[in-house]
Amino acid sequence: MNPYKLTYSTMFAPPRELHERFDAALQRTLDQLGRRHGFRIGGELVRGALKHVTRDPAQLDRVLGEFGVATVADVEHAVGAARAAFAPWRATPWRQRVALLRRAARLVDERLVDIAAALSLEVGKNRMEALGEVAEVSAFIDIYATQMEQHDGYVRNLPDDPVPALKSRNRSVLKPYGVWAVVSPFNYPFALAGGPAAAALIAGNTVVLKCALDTPWSALLLDQCLHDAGLPAGVFNFVVGDAAVGQALVNHTGIDGVTFTGSHAAGMQILRAQAARDVPRPCIAEMGGKNAVIVTERADLQVAAQGIVRSAYGMCGQKCSALSRIYVVERVAPRLIEAIEAEMSRIVLGIPQLESTWIGPVANAAGHERYRRSVARLREGASILAGARPLDEAVFGRGYYCDPVLAEAPLDHPLWREEMFAPIAMLARVPDAEQAMRCANDSAFGLTAGFYGGEDEVPWFFDHIEAGVTYANRALGATTGAWPGYQPFGGWKGSGSTGKALASLYYLPQYLREQSQTRIEP
Repeated sequence: MNPYKLTYSTMFAPPRELHERFDAALQRTLDQLGRRHGFRIGGELVRGALKHVTRDPAQLDRVLGEFGVATVADVEHAVGAARAAFAPWRATPWRQRVALLRRAARLVDERLVDIAAALSLEVGKNRMEALGEVAEVSAFIDIYATQMEQHDGYVRNLPDDPVPALKSRNRSVLKPYGVWAVVSPFNYPFALAGGPAAAALIAGNTVVLKCALDTPWSALLLDQCLHDAGLPAGVFNFVVGDAAVGQALVNHTGIDGVTFTGSHAAGMQILRAQAARDVPRPCIAEMGGKNAVIVTERADLQVAAQGIVRSAYGMCGQKCSALSRIYVVERVAPRLIEAIEAEMSRIVLGIPQLESTWIGPVANAAGHERYRRSVARLREGASILAGARPLDEAVFGRGYYCDPVLAEAPLDHPLWREEMFAPIAMLARVPDAEQAMRCANDSAFGLTAGFYGGEDEVPWFFDHIEAGVTYANRALGATTGAWPGYQPFGGWKGSGSTGKALASLYYLPQYLREQSQTRIEP
């Protein structure tokens, strides 16, 4: 048996065979570019009256495909199809639902390299990041399926009422809500559509997915796995569209719950709207981060530098878990900066599908412009220590490439509080670890956080840091790298609305509501 298991922690040393499989899949995928695609409503592919052409962010002259774009009328049809499918899907024994989703997971595994090749082209992430994202979906499905089995479908008998003359039987039953809307982001379009959709479906809800306009191909490939696994028509529907289409979906009176992944501003708007309804609807909102690392005098600075660079610049900083704030005790700051700069010098920027490439471009024009604006603001009042160099137009001018940046800034610089979603990390020297902790916690976000220091300092870090996903002395990534079954992923404060993490013990029940049942036996 091959001992290698693909996760975000192990992806730095994959077997040769995985690279060979990806290369073959990439060639197959390149041969399919330029095709026309639709979205699925009620089991049927819909071409759509509107069209959107997607392009490779690394080579903008390369057309990936032409995708149908939904209208508000299409959203109406999709919600109607999901409502019609809900009663029979809810009545399907939960073990059959689990079996169908597990079949979909195995199809994801079988199609791993082909889906990853398309994902890499669509988003611009390197091959190992793309392979990891696809593998994450089958891991999500398997975890939620196993939890459903372990809890026997979430039906639990309770003690009888203590009435001697009666047989009063009690039990708790968790039941699905109905139609669940999933709004997925562009940076993890396969995993952050597939994970929430899997939880909703296993729980017995039907789903309408609205994917990002930048990444419809990933949604189509997820849909094909679910469709080919045998899900009944209307149980899973997906539409492609802009923010207006997403707004029409989450505001629709025919949905019963929402999962959203994206910006804090959009997430809070959706959350408030669900709470303000006459019948409030559950809303699971994952809303980004402004993630910090603390480095003390007793840290292994080489380990810290490696973890910092991997988390700050991996996937060009387009992760809600990406590291953007570094607080280092001033006595060791010069040596840490030197070590980070040395690690940055080894970054290979290029075509993301190449084996040698570590980071490709950002995914879209908006991200490229946000990077440029952020660098310009750092040149005012901050000191750029490394990066932000002009890139060779002949090599990088065809795509949305960005040179990674390390900047030292005063603590009152406004970018300490803004999620840049770009390959930019800011550093501040602080007098001691306590001040570093105060700075780390002084944020509206609380998604991930990292620490490098002495072993006896680690409990102090875990006790005081205000974040949902935390790492100590981890070279594989200071703030990134969570994997289903190993590190539940969810944020505190403005990073999440529920306090429950993806793939945790507590995530799946959010897609169910409890009914207490008491009956008197004759």
